[in-house]
Amino acid sequence: MAELVAKTGVQREKDFMYFVKNGAVWRVPRKQPGQPKGKQEKVVDAGIEQDTNFIYFLGKDGNVWRAKRAVGGQKRAKNKKKSSAGKTTRKPAAKKAPKKAAPKAKKPVAKAKAKPKKAARPAKGAKKAKR
Repeated sequence: MAELVAKTGVQREKDFMYFVKNGAVWRVPRKQPGQPKGKQEKVVDAGIEQDTNFIYFLGKDGNVWRAKRAVGGQKRAKNKKKSSAGKTTRKPAAKKAPKKAAPKAKKPVAKAKAKPKKAARPAKGAKKAKR
């Protein structure tokens, strides 16, 4: 998996995050709620040439390690099932009809007194009749 690149023997502190950049080991304070972002500082110059095919990191032992970079992600399992035509034809999903609400039970309504009807409004633009 990982191979040892340089023995630096850095004593790791809990409140710092360590990383390797330009052949040196750097650290930056971890972000705390309500605190401003801290500045990075160089811890030790490891004197290594970095290859872009590897990722470099500081191990728990304080030494610089490297691992092969996974380019392109993880390989996918191949489908065992193949269609005879070579193409997969897929039917569009059937649309479901919306459900109708169940009819509500009618409550008995007490008869209300008949109100006098109002006169219909005249059409817009029509002249009012004089009395």
